[in-house]
Order: sequence, then C-alpha cells, then structure tokens
Amino acid sequence: MSDQSRSMSRYEQSSAQPTSRKAVLKFVTAGTIGAALLVLSGLTLTGTVIALIVATPILVLCSPVLVPAAMVVFLVSSGFFFSGGCGLAAIMVLLWTYSYATGKHPPGADRLDYATRKIAEKAREYGQYAQQKAQEATQTS
Repeated sequence: MSDQSRSMSRYEQSSAQPTSRKAVLKFVTAGTIGAALLVLSGLTLTGTVIALIVATPILVLCSPVLVPAAMVVFLVSSGFFFSGGCGLAAIMVLLWTYSYATGKHPPGADRLDYATRKIAEKAREYGQYAQQKAQEATQTS
C-alpha cells in the first residue's frame, strides 16, 4: 500500500470512532441548553405570577380610571389607523387612475375595459329598445 492509501484508511478509521463521542457531546450540549432554558422559563413564569399578585390590588383600585382610559386609547388609535388606511387606499386609487389615464396598463385595466364595453353595449341595446317603444307609442296615439 502506498502512503496515500494508508492515510485514507487512518482517516476513515479515526472519523468512525469519534462519531459516538460527537453524539454524546451533542446530547450533553443540547441537554444543558434545554435545562437552562427550562429554568429561565420557570423563573419568568414565577416572576409573572408574583407581579400579577402584587399588581392586582392596584389594578382593582384604579380600574374606574384605567378601563375608560384604555378604551379611549384603543378607539383613538383605531381611528388613526383606519383614517391612515383610507388615505393610503385613496392615494393608490388616484395613482392607478393616473396611470390608466396616461395610457399605461395598470393591473385590472383589461377588466375595466371589458366592463366598459359591456355597459356601452347594454346602453345601446336599451337605447334602441326605448326608441322602438317611443315610436310605437307615437304611432298608436
């Protein structure tokens, strides 16, 4: 055997042995991290429960003020978000109309053209129908 083939076989043997060590090391690392995170979540839960126990009497005493204040804040912020959304929608509609009027082909323009043709077609049909009825009415009277 050449030196190269011997070094390959040594590498293959050395890489096969530590896989169990690597697996154990991965397991220990994952277990340590998992345990630490479990302890932190327990501490967070404990702190939250203690804070709730301490804050409950204060919230009960202040609730005649806090509940209406929270409702006002919610309604005002909802109004601002709604008006901002309506303003944004209006700007988008104006931009779409501008691009349609300048000859560009914005999304949905083909559907608008189709609907316009159908409405014009129906309007012509009803116009002809109205003319026929008007002629019939003038001829019979």
